[in-house]
Amino acid sequence: MEPTDHPLDAGPDTGSRPDRPEPGPAGTGTTPGPDGPEPDGTRDEAAVRRRPWVRRVRRTALVLVLALLLPVLAAQTALWINYTGDPADGTRSRGRDALWLGHAWVDGRKKDADVTALARRLEGTGIRDLYVHSGPLEHDGTLPKSAYPRARWFIDAVHREMPDVRVQAFLGDVLANGGPDGLHLDRAATRAEVVRSAGQVLDAGYEGVHLDLEPLHSDDRDYLTLLDDLRDVTRAHGATLSVAAHQIDPLPALHTVAGVFADHPKWWSQRFFGQVARRVDQIAVMSYDTAQPLQSSYGGYVALQTSLALEVTPPTTHLLMGLPFYHESNFSHWGHAETVAAAVRGARLGLSRTDPRRDRFGLAPYIDFAATEKNWEEYREGWLTS
Repeated sequence: MEPTDHPLDAGPDTGSRPDRPEPGPAGTGTTPGPDGPEPDGTRDEAAVRRRPWVRRVRRTALVLVLALLLPVLAAQTALWINYTGDPADGTRSRGRDALWLGHAWVDGRKKDADVTALARRLEGTGIRDLYVHSGPLEHDGTLPKSAYPRARWFIDAVHREMPDVRVQAFLGDVLANGGPDGLHLDRAATRAEVVRSAGQVLDAGYEGVHLDLEPLHSDDRDYLTLLDDLRDVTRAHGATLSVAAHQIDPLPALHTVAGVFADHPKWWSQRFFGQVARRVDQIAVMSYDTAQPLQSSYGGYVALQTSLALEVTPPTTHLLMGLPFYHESNFSHWGHAETVAAAVRGARLGLSRTDPRRDRFGLAPYIDFAATEKNWEEYREGWLTS
Protein backbone atom coordinates (compact mmCIF):
# COMPACT_ATOMS: atom_id res chain seq x y z
CA MET A 1 0.00 0.00 0.00
CA GLU A 2 2.09 1.07 -10.97
CA PRO A 3 6.65 7.16 -25.69
CA THR A 4 5.34 6.44 -28.39
CA ASP A 5 7.84 6.80 -31.23
CA HIS A 6 6.71 9.00 -34.04
CA PRO A 7 7.72 8.90 -37.72
CA LEU A 8 10.61 11.13 -38.64
CA ASP A 9 10.86 12.96 -41.95
CA ALA A 10 13.38 11.14 -44.09
CA GLY A 11 14.12 14.20 -46.16
CA PRO A 12 13.19 14.95 -49.79
CA ASP A 13 13.07 12.26 -52.41
CA THR A 14 16.42 11.96 -54.16
CA GLY A 15 14.98 10.26 -57.22
CA SER A 16 14.99 12.05 -60.58
CA ARG A 17 11.97 14.26 -61.24
CA PRO A 18 11.69 16.65 -64.20
CA ASP A 19 10.40 19.48 -62.00
CA ARG A 20 13.18 19.18 -59.43
CA PRO A 21 16.47 21.09 -59.82
CA GLU A 22 19.58 19.01 -60.25
CA PRO A 23 21.60 18.41 -57.08
CA GLY A 24 24.41 20.80 -56.39
CA PRO A 25 28.08 19.90 -56.33
CA ALA A 26 29.02 17.05 -54.02
CA GLY A 27 29.95 18.18 -50.52
CA THR A 28 28.32 21.60 -50.78
CA GLY A 29 25.17 20.62 -48.88
CA THR A 30 23.12 22.93 -51.10
CA THR A 31 20.57 22.71 -53.85
CA PRO A 32 20.37 25.46 -56.46
CA GLY A 33 17.30 27.68 -56.19
CA PRO A 34 15.93 30.66 -58.07
CA ASP A 35 18.12 33.01 -56.08
CA GLY A 36 21.06 30.69 -55.57
CA PRO A 37 21.78 27.79 -53.21
CA GLU A 38 19.33 27.02 -50.33
CA PRO A 39 20.54 25.80 -46.91
CA ASP A 40 19.63 22.25 -45.93
CA GLY A 41 17.28 23.53 -43.17
CA THR A 42 15.23 25.44 -45.74
CA ARG A 43 14.97 22.32 -47.85
CA ASP A 44 13.70 20.30 -44.84
CA GLU A 45 11.12 22.93 -43.99
CA ALA A 46 9.87 22.86 -47.52
CA ALA A 47 9.55 19.08 -47.28
CA VAL A 48 7.47 19.39 -44.13
CA ARG A 49 5.20 21.90 -45.85
CA ARG A 50 4.72 19.43 -48.69
CA ARG A 51 3.81 16.67 -46.19
CA PRO A 52 0.88 17.75 -43.98
CA TRP A 53 0.72 14.29 -42.33
CA VAL A 54 3.94 15.13 -40.49
CA ARG A 55 2.28 18.15 -38.93
CA ARG A 56 -0.75 16.07 -38.02
CA VAL A 57 1.42 13.45 -36.28
CA ARG A 58 3.23 16.13 -34.31
CA ARG A 59 -0.02 17.81 -33.28
CA THR A 60 -1.52 14.48 -32.25
CA ALA A 61 1.55 13.70 -30.16
CA LEU A 62 1.25 17.08 -28.43
CA VAL A 63 -2.44 16.51 -27.71
CA LEU A 64 -1.69 13.07 -26.24
CA VAL A 65 1.07 14.43 -24.01
CA LEU A 66 -1.19 17.22 -22.76
CA ALA A 67 -4.06 14.77 -22.22
CA LEU A 68 -1.79 12.72 -19.96
CA LEU A 69 -0.04 15.55 -18.17
CA LEU A 70 -2.90 17.96 -17.51
CA PRO A 71 -4.96 15.59 -15.29
CA VAL A 72 -1.82 14.70 -13.33
CA LEU A 73 -0.94 18.36 -12.87
CA ALA A 74 -4.52 19.16 -11.90
CA ALA A 75 -4.56 16.35 -9.33
CA GLN A 76 -1.23 17.41 -7.84
CA THR A 77 -2.43 21.00 -7.61
CA ALA A 78 -5.66 19.92 -5.89
CA LEU A 79 -3.72 17.86 -3.33
CA TRP A 80 -1.31 20.73 -2.72
CA ILE A 81 -4.26 23.04 -2.05
CA ASN A 82 -5.71 20.40 0.27
CA TYR A 83 -2.48 20.51 2.26
CA THR A 84 -2.61 24.27 2.82
CA GLY A 85 -3.98 26.03 5.86
CA ASP A 86 -3.55 25.33 9.55
CA PRO A 87 -5.07 22.45 11.54
CA ALA A 88 -7.69 23.51 14.04
CA ASP A 89 -6.90 23.83 17.71
CA GLY A 90 -7.62 20.64 19.57
CA THR A 91 -6.89 18.33 16.65
CA ARG A 92 -4.15 16.42 18.42
CA SER A 93 -3.87 13.12 20.24
CA ARG A 94 -6.98 11.73 21.90
CA GLY A 95 -4.91 9.04 23.59
CA ARG A 96 -6.38 6.43 21.22
CA ASP A 97 -3.47 5.49 18.97
CA ALA A 98 -2.32 2.02 17.92
CA LEU A 99 0.95 0.45 16.79
CA TRP A 100 1.60 -2.44 14.42
CA LEU A 101 4.24 -4.83 15.79
CA GLY A 102 6.29 -7.50 14.05
CA HIS A 103 6.24 -11.24 14.68
CA ALA A 104 9.37 -11.26 16.85
CA TRP A 105 7.31 -10.34 19.93
CA VAL A 106 5.51 -13.71 20.00
CA ASP A 107 7.92 -16.17 18.37
CA GLY A 108 10.61 -16.18 21.05
CA ARG A 109 13.07 -13.58 19.80
CA LYS A 110 12.07 -10.85 22.28
CA LYS A 111 12.86 -10.84 26.01
CA ASP A 112 11.69 -8.99 29.13
CA ALA A 113 14.20 -6.21 28.52
CA ASP A 114 12.65 -5.60 25.10
CA VAL A 115 9.19 -5.15 26.62
CA THR A 116 10.63 -2.72 29.16
CA ALA A 117 12.25 -0.73 26.34
CA LEU A 118 8.97 -0.74 24.40
CA ALA A 119 7.14 0.58 27.46
CA ARG A 120 9.62 3.46 27.72
CA ARG A 121 9.19 4.17 24.02
CA LEU A 122 5.39 4.31 24.28
CA GLU A 123 5.26 6.33 27.49
CA GLY A 124 3.26 9.50 26.95
CA THR A 125 2.28 8.62 23.37
CA GLY A 126 -1.34 7.67 23.86
CA ILE A 127 -0.81 4.33 22.11
CA ARG A 128 -3.40 2.01 23.65
CA ASP A 129 -3.55 -0.89 21.17
CA LEU A 130 -0.79 -3.16 19.93
CA TYR A 131 -1.48 -5.14 16.75
CA VAL A 132 1.14 -7.88 17.07
CA HIS A 133 1.63 -10.11 14.04
CA SER A 134 0.61 -13.61 15.11
CA GLY A 135 -0.06 -15.35 11.80
CA PRO A 136 -0.26 -15.63 8.93
CA LEU A 137 -3.39 -17.67 8.49
CA GLU A 138 -3.16 -20.78 6.38
CA HIS A 139 -4.95 -20.55 3.04
CA ASP A 140 -7.75 -22.69 4.45
CA GLY A 141 -8.30 -20.21 7.30
CA THR A 142 -6.68 -22.26 10.04
CA LEU A 143 -3.95 -20.94 12.34
CA PRO A 144 -1.30 -23.24 13.83
CA LYS A 145 -0.63 -22.54 17.48
CA SER A 146 3.06 -22.81 16.67
CA ALA A 147 2.75 -19.40 14.98
CA TYR A 148 2.56 -17.60 18.33
CA PRO A 149 4.32 -19.76 20.96
CA ARG A 150 5.24 -16.82 23.24
CA ALA A 151 1.92 -14.96 23.06
CA ARG A 152 0.98 -15.60 26.66
CA TRP A 153 4.38 -14.35 27.86
CA PHE A 154 4.10 -11.16 25.76
CA ILE A 155 0.54 -10.39 26.86
CA ASP A 156 1.47 -10.81 30.51
CA ALA A 157 4.61 -8.69 30.09
CA VAL A 158 2.64 -5.88 28.44
CA HIS A 159 0.05 -5.92 31.20
CA ARG A 160 2.83 -5.72 33.77
CA GLU A 161 4.73 -2.88 32.07
CA MET A 162 1.81 -1.10 30.33
CA PRO A 163 -1.44 -1.94 32.16
CA ASP A 164 -3.56 0.39 30.00
CA VAL A 165 -2.49 -1.19 26.68
CA ARG A 166 -4.42 -3.93 24.85
CA VAL A 167 -2.75 -6.66 22.81
CA GLN A 168 -4.55 -7.75 19.65
CA ALA A 169 -3.64 -10.65 17.37
CA PHE A 170 -2.71 -9.27 13.95
CA LEU A 171 -3.89 -12.00 11.53
CA GLY A 172 -3.76 -11.88 7.77
CA ASP A 173 -3.27 -13.71 4.52
CA VAL A 174 -3.09 -13.13 0.79
CA LEU A 175 -6.49 -13.45 -0.86
CA ALA A 176 -6.90 -15.66 -3.92
CA ASN A 177 -9.36 -13.33 -5.68
CA GLY A 178 -10.26 -15.97 -8.22
CA GLY A 179 -6.76 -17.43 -8.55
CA PRO A 180 -5.56 -20.84 -7.37
CA ASP A 181 -3.36 -19.60 -4.50
CA GLY A 182 -4.41 -17.73 -1.42
CA LEU A 183 -7.35 -17.62 0.96
CA HIS A 184 -10.77 -18.02 -0.71
CA LEU A 185 -13.30 -15.80 1.05
CA ASP A 186 -16.03 -17.13 -1.23
CA ARG A 187 -15.81 -20.53 0.48
CA ALA A 188 -18.02 -20.85 3.56
CA ALA A 189 -15.75 -23.51 5.04
CA THR A 190 -12.74 -21.18 4.81
CA ARG A 191 -14.61 -18.32 6.49
CA ALA A 192 -15.68 -20.69 9.26
CA GLU A 193 -12.04 -21.62 9.88
CA VAL A 194 -11.05 -17.95 10.09
CA VAL A 195 -13.74 -17.47 12.73
CA ARG A 196 -12.46 -20.51 14.65
CA SER A 197 -8.91 -19.11 14.44
CA ALA A 198 -10.15 -15.84 15.94
CA GLY A 199 -11.71 -17.71 18.87
CA GLN A 200 -8.47 -19.65 19.25
CA VAL A 201 -6.29 -16.55 19.75
CA LEU A 202 -8.83 -14.99 22.09
CA ASP A 203 -8.76 -18.15 24.19
CA ALA A 204 -4.96 -17.79 24.27
CA GLY A 205 -5.28 -14.41 26.00
CA TYR A 206 -5.34 -11.83 23.19
CA GLU A 207 -7.77 -8.97 23.82
CA GLY A 208 -8.73 -8.44 20.22
CA VAL A 209 -8.45 -9.67 16.64
CA HIS A 210 -6.93 -7.40 14.00
CA LEU A 211 -7.66 -8.69 10.50
CA ASP A 212 -5.60 -7.75 7.43
CA LEU A 213 -6.64 -9.55 4.23
CA GLU A 214 -5.15 -8.23 0.99
CA PRO A 215 -5.78 -7.38 -1.75
CA LEU A 216 -9.45 -7.07 -0.92
CA HIS A 217 -11.76 -5.89 -3.69
CA SER A 218 -14.36 -3.25 -2.95
CA ASP A 219 -17.92 -4.48 -2.39
CA ASP A 220 -16.85 -7.99 -1.39
CA ARG A 221 -19.98 -9.39 0.26
CA ASP A 222 -18.15 -12.45 1.56
CA TYR A 223 -15.85 -10.18 3.56
CA LEU A 224 -18.82 -8.44 5.15
CA THR A 225 -20.31 -11.83 6.05
CA LEU A 226 -17.00 -12.82 7.64
CA LEU A 227 -16.94 -9.64 9.72
CA ASP A 228 -20.48 -10.28 10.95
CA ASP A 229 -19.45 -13.75 12.11
CA LEU A 230 -16.24 -12.48 13.69
CA ARG A 231 -18.12 -9.77 15.56
CA ASP A 232 -20.25 -12.44 17.24
CA VAL A 233 -17.10 -14.18 18.49
CA THR A 234 -15.29 -11.05 19.72
CA ARG A 235 -18.39 -9.80 21.51
CA ALA A 236 -18.82 -13.14 23.25
CA HIS A 237 -15.23 -12.80 24.52
CA GLY A 238 -15.57 -9.12 25.44
CA ALA A 239 -12.80 -8.43 22.90
CA THR A 240 -12.13 -5.90 20.15
CA LEU A 241 -12.55 -6.50 16.41
CA SER A 242 -10.34 -4.32 14.25
CA VAL A 243 -9.34 -4.34 10.58
CA ALA A 244 -6.70 -2.84 8.33
CA ALA A 245 -8.55 -1.03 5.54
CA HIS A 246 -7.67 -0.14 1.96
CA GLN A 247 -7.71 3.50 0.91
CA ILE A 248 -10.93 5.13 -0.33
CA ASP A 249 -11.50 6.21 -3.93
CA PRO A 250 -9.97 9.71 -4.18
CA LEU A 251 -12.04 10.13 -7.35
CA PRO A 252 -15.54 8.68 -7.87
CA ALA A 253 -15.48 5.00 -8.88
CA LEU A 254 -11.70 4.97 -9.24
CA HIS A 255 -11.60 1.41 -7.91
CA THR A 256 -13.78 0.34 -10.86
CA VAL A 257 -11.52 2.03 -13.40
CA ALA A 258 -8.42 0.57 -11.75
CA GLY A 259 -10.00 -2.87 -11.84
CA VAL A 260 -10.06 -2.75 -15.63
CA PHE A 261 -6.27 -2.46 -15.76
CA ALA A 262 -5.19 -4.42 -12.66
CA ASP A 263 -6.24 -7.63 -10.97
CA HIS A 264 -5.77 -6.04 -7.55
CA PRO A 265 -7.30 -2.55 -7.44
CA LYS A 266 -5.97 -0.44 -4.61
CA TRP A 267 -9.06 1.43 -3.46
CA TRP A 268 -12.45 0.77 -1.89
CA SER A 269 -15.56 2.76 -2.62
CA GLN A 270 -16.51 5.12 0.19
CA ARG A 271 -19.79 3.24 0.55
CA PHE A 272 -18.00 -0.09 1.09
CA PHE A 273 -15.62 1.52 3.59
CA GLY A 274 -18.65 2.65 5.58
CA GLN A 275 -20.16 -0.85 5.46
CA VAL A 276 -16.94 -2.27 6.89
CA ALA A 277 -16.64 0.47 9.52
CA ARG A 278 -20.13 -0.25 10.84
CA ARG A 279 -19.21 -3.89 11.49
CA VAL A 280 -16.03 -3.39 13.53
CA ASP A 281 -14.80 -1.66 16.67
CA GLN A 282 -11.70 -0.18 15.03
CA ILE A 283 -10.75 0.49 11.41
CA ALA A 284 -7.20 1.51 10.51
CA VAL A 285 -6.60 3.02 7.07
CA MET A 286 -3.37 1.93 5.39
CA SER A 287 -2.72 5.51 4.31
CA TYR A 288 0.75 4.93 2.86
CA ASP A 289 2.20 3.45 -0.34
CA THR A 290 0.33 6.13 -2.27
CA ALA A 291 2.87 6.80 -5.09
CA GLN A 292 2.69 10.51 -4.29
CA PRO A 293 5.93 12.26 -5.35
CA LEU A 294 5.88 15.27 -2.99
CA GLN A 295 5.31 15.83 0.70
CA SER A 296 2.62 18.37 -0.14
CA SER A 297 0.72 15.99 -2.40
CA TYR A 298 1.08 13.10 0.06
CA GLY A 299 -0.08 15.24 2.99
CA GLY A 300 -3.00 16.51 0.91
CA TYR A 301 -3.85 12.93 -0.01
CA VAL A 302 -3.90 11.87 3.66
CA ALA A 303 -6.09 14.88 4.46
CA LEU A 304 -8.51 13.75 1.76
CA GLN A 305 -8.48 10.14 2.95
CA THR A 306 -9.14 11.28 6.52
CA SER A 307 -12.15 13.35 5.46
CA LEU A 308 -13.57 10.58 3.28
CA ALA A 309 -13.19 8.05 6.10
CA LEU A 310 -14.69 10.33 8.75
CA GLU A 311 -17.76 10.98 6.59
CA VAL A 312 -18.81 7.31 6.65
CA THR A 313 -17.35 5.99 9.91
CA PRO A 314 -19.95 6.01 12.70
CA PRO A 315 -18.89 7.84 15.88
CA THR A 316 -19.07 4.55 17.78
CA THR A 317 -16.28 3.08 15.61
CA HIS A 318 -12.69 4.03 16.34
CA LEU A 319 -11.00 5.39 13.18
CA LEU A 320 -7.20 5.36 12.84
CA MET A 321 -5.02 6.74 10.05
CA GLY A 322 -1.83 4.80 9.32
CA LEU A 323 1.61 6.42 9.52
CA PRO A 324 4.59 5.22 7.43
CA PHE A 325 7.17 4.24 10.06
CA TYR A 326 9.55 2.90 7.42
CA HIS A 327 11.60 4.27 4.55
CA GLU A 328 11.63 2.97 0.99
CA SER A 329 12.06 4.54 -2.39
CA ASN A 330 10.06 2.93 -5.16
CA PHE A 331 7.12 3.75 -7.39
CA SER A 332 4.49 3.09 -4.73
CA HIS A 333 6.32 4.71 -1.81
CA TRP A 334 8.72 7.63 -2.22
CA GLY A 335 10.49 8.00 1.10
CA HIS A 336 11.23 11.69 0.63
CA ALA A 337 7.51 12.37 0.13
CA GLU A 338 5.72 9.91 2.42
CA THR A 339 7.00 11.30 5.68
CA VAL A 340 5.45 10.94 9.11
CA ALA A 341 5.31 14.73 9.44
CA ALA A 342 3.26 15.06 6.25
CA ALA A 343 0.93 12.23 7.26
CA VAL A 344 0.31 13.67 10.73
CA ARG A 345 -0.38 17.15 9.38
CA GLY A 346 -2.64 15.74 6.66
CA ALA A 347 -4.64 13.73 9.21
CA ARG A 348 -5.06 16.82 11.40
CA LEU A 349 -6.22 18.89 8.43
CA GLY A 350 -8.78 16.27 7.44
CA LEU A 351 -9.97 16.01 11.03
CA SER A 352 -10.20 19.83 11.27
CA ARG A 353 -12.35 20.15 8.14
CA THR A 354 -14.66 17.21 8.70
CA ASP A 355 -15.18 16.36 12.38
CA PRO A 356 -12.78 18.21 14.70
CA ARG A 357 -14.62 17.02 17.82
CA ARG A 358 -14.42 13.33 16.91
CA ASP A 359 -13.30 11.49 20.02
CA ARG A 360 -12.71 7.98 18.64
CA PHE A 361 -9.87 8.97 16.34
CA GLY A 362 -6.17 8.22 16.36
CA LEU A 363 -3.03 7.44 14.40
CA ALA A 364 -1.39 4.07 13.85
CA PRO A 365 2.34 3.81 13.06
CA TYR A 366 3.43 0.93 10.80
CA ILE A 367 5.71 -0.78 11.85
CA ASP A 368 7.90 -1.00 14.97
CA PHE A 369 10.97 -2.85 13.61
CA ALA A 370 11.46 -0.43 10.70
CA ALA A 371 10.89 2.79 12.67
CA THR A 372 13.62 5.40 12.96
CA GLU A 373 14.20 8.01 15.63
CA LYS A 374 13.08 10.63 13.11
CA ASN A 375 9.77 8.79 12.64
CA TRP A 376 9.10 8.85 16.38
CA GLU A 377 10.22 12.47 16.65
CA GLU A 378 7.87 13.64 13.88
CA TYR A 379 4.99 11.68 15.38
CA ARG A 380 5.54 13.22 18.81
CA GLU A 381 6.07 16.77 17.57
CA GLY A 382 3.17 16.76 15.12
CA TRP A 383 0.56 14.84 17.11
CA LEU A 384 1.43 14.85 20.82
CA THR A 385 2.86 18.32 21.46
CA SER A 386 0.17 20.70 22.70
